[in-house]
Amino acid sequence: MSFETISIIGLGYIGLPTAAAFAARQKKVIGIDVNQHAVDTINQGKIHIVEPDLDKTVKAAVEAGYLKAFTTPQRADAFLIAVPTPFKDDHQPDLSYVMAAAESIAPLLKKGDLIILESTSPTGATEQMAQRLVDMRSDLTFPQQQGENSDIDIAYCPERVLPGKVMVELIKNERVIGGMTIKSSQRASDLYRIFLTGECLITNAKTAEMCKLTENSFRDVNIAFANELSFICAEQGINVWELINLANSHPRVNILQPGPGVGGHCIAVDPWFIVAQNPKQSRLIQTARLVNDSKPIWVVDQVKTVLADCLTETGKRANEIKIACFGLAFKPDIDDLRESPAMQITKMIADWHTGTTYVVEPNINELPNALKALCQLVSTEVAVANTDIILLLVDHKQFKAIKGERIRQKWVVDTKGVWR
Repeated sequence: MSFETISIIGLGYIGLPTAAAFAARQKKVIGIDVNQHAVDTINQGKIHIVEPDLDKTVKAAVEAGYLKAFTTPQRADAFLIAVPTPFKDDHQPDLSYVMAAAESIAPLLKKGDLIILESTSPTGATEQMAQRLVDMRSDLTFPQQQGENSDIDIAYCPERVLPGKVMVELIKNERVIGGMTIKSSQRASDLYRIFLTGECLITNAKTAEMCKLTENSFRDVNIAFANELSFICAEQGINVWELINLANSHPRVNILQPGPGVGGHCIAVDPWFIVAQNPKQSRLIQTARLVNDSKPIWVVDQVKTVLADCLTETGKRANEIKIACFGLAFKPDIDDLRESPAMQITKMIADWHTGTTYVVEPNINELPNALKALCQLVSTEVAVANTDIILLLVDHKQFKAIKGERIRQKWVVDTKGVWR
């Protein structure tokens, strides 16, 4: 069975590039998103997010008639669900968006359709989604009922791309595909091979779900080691970046770089899915999360120490001191602020500091609502020329290009080691 029409549910940082990749292969793609602004922007051949090369691909696809966006689901032969899976306040997975997406397409399903869940999810989420569809469509059969002979095929296939390189990695990276049946896996592989040059690695749905969580937990644990080193080195008066460079000269050591914390929709969230389901067995993973989540508070404490020194030396009052926070995104050279430690730190400083707090973020045009009443969005030039304390939170290319001699401030907190 061929895939004449492909529907992508969720047109965010993963869904839109995926839709564009299929459309670039001259497949009819229907994009669905509840955000009217996103839908309107896409239908104009434009994009509502920052991602290199995505704008050209979307523009070409829309103009050629292969990509169209809607706010309500439409009939298709394959449905890919790429909606958020955040966690709740108690770090329990929130599958409400996934279930809402499944419920929205349930009335449209017909025999022979394929459903793929791409959203990062706790183990068992694909089966939960499938059961919800069983409850809604008793006239169709699903993998858990009829196995290989089911009317509908269902698989799990997580994204494995790096923001800023999505349009390259989406096509070249290997994909882990976990079908609820062998036929589901094969059909999902056939679908991705429309644009994929990387290999399709076949497994079952639960293993594929756990693979995604494992990949990001591995990265989180390694980042936590680097961040913990930064705590220790600060106490010992040691330059942590010099230390890491020296240690990495060992042929079997490769320590990551510390930063202000861990953010984004994956690494800062996914390990909690493992902890939620296996709290007794995931002690290391949970500790790494706590280490990385504590880093923003530690950074704010560093700023408070620097401010105290500044007040003593300059004789100014606290409300006369200007602090500039460089970067809000969760990683360099993108506009994504989800779970960003830089956002968290900036908000904590602006809430606490009685003077002016500037923000320099070259990838956004306006401050998010949480900061609008607290901070001023300014250019690099204004921040460098008019502030007493500089806090570097994100190593955007624009910041790395600043020559050291331009930084006249004596009080600099550099969480990325760019200006060391």
